[in-house]
Amino acid sequence: MNLEDIPARVRLDRALDDLATAFHGMTARADETQCTCHWGGADELALLKVPDLELAPDLLRRTWSAPDWSDHGAVLRRVLPQFARALVGGAEAVTTKAEVGQSFARGCWQQWPVRQRDVVEEFLHAWWAHSLTAPAPAIPVHDLLVLCAEASATLTPWLAAWEALDHPTADRHLAEAAAIWTRDLLDDELPWPTWHDEDPLRTELVTWLARHAPIRLRAHDTLLHRIRLAALPTPARWEDPHWPVPRLTPTPAPPAPDRRSAK
Repeated sequence: MNLEDIPARVRLDRALDDLATAFHGMTARADETQCTCHWGGADELALLKVPDLELAPDLLRRTWSAPDWSDHGAVLRRVLPQFARALVGGAEAVTTKAEVGQSFARGCWQQWPVRQRDVVEEFLHAWWAHSLTAPAPAIPVHDLLVLCAEASATLTPWLAAWEALDHPTADRHLAEAAAIWTRDLLDDELPWPTWHDEDPLRTELVTWLARHAPIRLRAHDTLLHRIRLAALPTPARWEDPHWPVPRLTPTPAPPAPDRRSAK
């Protein structure tokens, strides 16, 4: 099956269905414990040892975000079908950009049995492909890249998919992301907290932007200057004639529709 021939939303729906099938019947370990003072009570913990039972939204969030399960992988497998649908639907609030990806990383999903690992990987890729062309994805594309990078410990496949996609909405997401990222990249910092080695991720991101953005963002002169400066080593960056960094002009909001003319 050629995944490129499947519409992005259909592919994502199939991936969500495959998660539900692959993780049907999963539970937390029978001896799993949790702090009743900070996480929740014994009755809530018991729910994680019952397969396929929907959790209340607050309990779901406390479960995937808790950092101290004795077997985080088993707990994540227990909630993953519901968790994934909540994320895609925008019902699950994410306060920290890297938080969800780090929950996946704590679960060591890339070491799970092949079938489980494959469906998680396909879910992330299907979600990414759909979001790149969605006008208003539930999680902004720049945040979803952080999630995928933290979950997989790499930027490479996600940036490659973005680069290969010739689509105006994907280009708009790129402009929005670059405007946010360059604030930190100009200070030689990765734009998000990471569990992984920061320097290679930052270098890959800024190098990719410098190579790819000029092709897609020709109308964004000021932003392109910021990207080019971020890719320069210091002190060459500070000696560049465009330093100090040019300020970005906010994109004006579209005019409100004239309701009188619509009558």
